[in-house]
Amino acid sequence: MELLSVYNIKSHLHFIEKIIEEDIKNGFPIKKIRFRFPPEPNGFLHIGHVKAICLNFELGKKYRSPINLRFDDTNPIGENRNFIESIKKDIIFLGFHWDNESYASDYFPKLYEWAIKLIKENKAYVDDQSQNVIQIQRKNPFEVGINSDYRNRSIEENLFLFEKMKNGFFEEGSCVLRAKINMSSSNMNMRDPIMYRILRKKHHRTGYQWCIYPTYDWTHGLCDYIEQISHSLCSLEFENRRPLYNWYLDQIYIDNQDKIRPKQIEFSRLNLSHTITSKRKIQYLIEKKIIQSWNDPRILTISGLRRKGYTSVALKNFIHKIGITKRNNIIDISFLEFCIREHLNKIAPRVMVVLYPIKLVIDNYSNTTEWVKVENNPEDSNFGNRKVPFSKFIYIEKNDFLEKEEKNFFRLCLGKEVRLKNAYIIKANSVIRNYEGEIKEIHCTYDPKSKSGKKNKIEEKGRVKSTLHWVSIKHSFPITINLYNPLFIKRNPDIDFYKCINPKSKDRIIGYAEPYLKKAKKGDRFQFQRIGYFYADTDSNSFSFNQTVSIKNQWEKISFL
Repeated sequence: MELLSVYNIKSHLHFIEKIIEEDIKNGFPIKKIRFRFPPEPNGFLHIGHVKAICLNFELGKKYRSPINLRFDDTNPIGENRNFIESIKKDIIFLGFHWDNESYASDYFPKLYEWAIKLIKENKAYVDDQSQNVIQIQRKNPFEVGINSDYRNRSIEENLFLFEKMKNGFFEEGSCVLRAKINMSSSNMNMRDPIMYRILRKKHHRTGYQWCIYPTYDWTHGLCDYIEQISHSLCSLEFENRRPLYNWYLDQIYIDNQDKIRPKQIEFSRLNLSHTITSKRKIQYLIEKKIIQSWNDPRILTISGLRRKGYTSVALKNFIHKIGITKRNNIIDISFLEFCIREHLNKIAPRVMVVLYPIKLVIDNYSNTTEWVKVENNPEDSNFGNRKVPFSKFIYIEKNDFLEKEEKNFFRLCLGKEVRLKNAYIIKANSVIRNYEGEIKEIHCTYDPKSKSGKKNKIEEKGRVKSTLHWVSIKHSFPITINLYNPLFIKRNPDIDFYKCINPKSKDRIIGYAEPYLKKAKKGDRFQFQRIGYFYADTDSNSFSFNQTVSIKNQWEKISFL
């Protein structure tokens, strides 16, 4: 097939593609290649899931194979429909679509049937010990585990007790079903793992039909088998679970030409600096009111990133650039910001907004309005131009002015000239202070011959070293701006994350914008010139903008650890 003629470009394949290509070369039928994305619906997806989504869905597209979206809903605690809908929305936002939607709960009857099979083959038993005692008896990889006193129960007794577990005769925590494998294995996952536990909780799909629920390890590989997933791709922390994945398949799989046996392949998870992705920890931040919700722009959930203004293109570019490997590392968050900055630079119109205004009066300018021509995006002429009102009274940024010139300060000072963006060169002459001694007005003069874009404007070379953005006071309007700083002050906050929370991670201010921004609709993206990129999070009653990223990298030099 033309689609799969990739042997001549193997150097461009990542290691999972090479495994699949080798499987095809060795006779694996292309038409049976199938992938899945199996999220747990107990929280929102985060930046790490973007890697898994891109990997599975792009492989599906490459091999023209169906993609299953299978929700791993084996734990009714914390699972709900809101999380399911948010997951679907995130996948669609990234530009992907699944072929089949399924749930682990679809297979509860079959999983129960297979559990009975293992009991009948003396490969599973009901253990009356608490999970805490079971954990203690497992010891550690360097010590032999202790067999449970219930390990040698008869098959008949185990069948009887397991049925009573299913029918609700026992309380939570009173017993579990365990696989009988090897309590001496150096792999702790093989030391008689738990297959079922009792949970008297309402399930979002099955209600109270079941009071026993299968564990992830028992469910995952067998669901892959039921759905005939050829290559089960998961992050590297599941590598030690692969022997258990295969052991469970060994008990069920029958070698025939109609059924394929899934293959688990692990890749490195995505670890980013200055952030956490644990759902449990994010839930803690929400409960403690440190962040507002799962879509708070300060955390790297996909919905949080979307609300901050990240694009699907930038997120996918980021994933493609870091690549698919088996080596765990920490990616500096500045690289993620580089990718969104790179994309927004191409697609975002430029506007002028002043965050911290100070009044500037041009004394020799008439009290009229002049409309100056401005490029909407110098990176792309197709964005066209607009007219911006210029007048005698304008706002500039407070930090763009110093009364006394300092070394390496190239903005406005008394006796010094700067250019106003797309307008004129001005010179600061004096200031007016309020009763507290603070500067409330800067008085300037302008050079009428220095208008931007004029063919006959005077020679500027060496005259000014800085260009400032501004807004006309009488034409500007207030907007709410949410500025974001890192939520964590440590590079790796995963341990003791609650001790390194930045109390100044968000600052809400009122800025002043040029009239063009009144056209903004929710979801629009803009570059506030000289400041950064912003996302319109507006509604019909207000103009609110979330900071996506600063105009320049404010982190340390990008590094890969």
